[in-house]
Amino acid sequence: MTMHQPLSPAGETSAPKPRATRADFLSADDKDMLRAARDMTKDLGEARARIYWPDMLASAAIGYGGIALAIIASELWVAIAAGLVASLALYRALMFIHELTHISKSALPGFRTGWNLLVGIPLLTPSFMYEGVHVIHHKRTQYGTVEDPEYLPLALMKPWSLPLFVIVALLAPVALIIRAAVLVPLGVVFPALRRFTWARFSALSINPEFRRKAPAGDFAKRVRWQEAGVFVWSWMLIGSVVMLGWTPLLTALAILSFTALLNQLRTLVAHLWENEGEAMTVTAQFLDSVNVPPPGIAAEIWAPVGLRYHALHHLMPSMPYHDLPEAHRRLARALGTGSTYDGANHPGMATLVGRIAKSTMVKR
Repeated sequence: MTMHQPLSPAGETSAPKPRATRADFLSADDKDMLRAARDMTKDLGEARARIYWPDMLASAAIGYGGIALAIIASELWVAIAAGLVASLALYRALMFIHELTHISKSALPGFRTGWNLLVGIPLLTPSFMYEGVHVIHHKRTQYGTVEDPEYLPLALMKPWSLPLFVIVALLAPVALIIRAAVLVPLGVVFPALRRFTWARFSALSINPEFRRKAPAGDFAKRVRWQEAGVFVWSWMLIGSVVMLGWTPLLTALAILSFTALLNQLRTLVAHLWENEGEAMTVTAQFLDSVNVPPPGIAAEIWAPVGLRYHALHHLMPSMPYHDLPEAHRRLARALGTGSTYDGANHPGMATLVGRIAKSTMVKR
């Protein structure tokens, strides 16, 4: 059977409705979509400990087990396979840092501390490096501006900026060791260095212009014990070379470098990066962000813990990761193809990288 496009009143075939873009909603929101997002997800939003704890614990256990196997393996292919599994598992475990910035401490008693002890400190990325930083990225008047620590107009930059942005992530594990083992203890002796380290090297940000404000109150107390933890652990890692030789440490660093690379690729396609610094409506922010929904399963690997629904997350930042798939199904079904909501849905990483790369080649 031949399928026909709908006809206009004059009998002409109507063109498909173009996808909604950020530029369409710079001055006004799609209030129907925002209302639907609120009304259709009222029964969702409770962080469930029975999901968070097993997921995080299993990811960490598989990750550390994979590192151990990669170190002791006698055959190269076993070491490579174990390292790949370890990298992906630890990547998933690390991504719970994103959840920690949005859920209240009372929602999951002990989870923040447990995550820091099992994942954050051992991987030299404690939760303070994201807490108080990521929330700025969600502020209505600061998203996509020079004040946003997690935004760069990558689609509007030079073509060479994209590979540089990705490749530099390979140095992250070594940089974290230097920060924890050298800069942190020296900062105790030299206050100016401590202030510099905090302002420039204590946040998971991509905006080189971002300067972090000094911690205060209870947060400052959490920073102190987490800093002490990474300091001790970093020197244990360095000291392991004396006891075990270089192979274990270098193997672990290689695995974690791949994890950092994968996260940087995910970051590259988390947004379309088309904003030039102006404040945007919530709808424009949503459409500058990216969902990569099912049926594909690859996104569940490179964008774990709900990050494949990154645009939806910008509509509902406090929604737990395990409720995002159901929220997406409801909104996609109710609002339909061609809706504003559909404008943030994309097929996969390769398509998104190609789009951003093509944009960098346009002369401006």
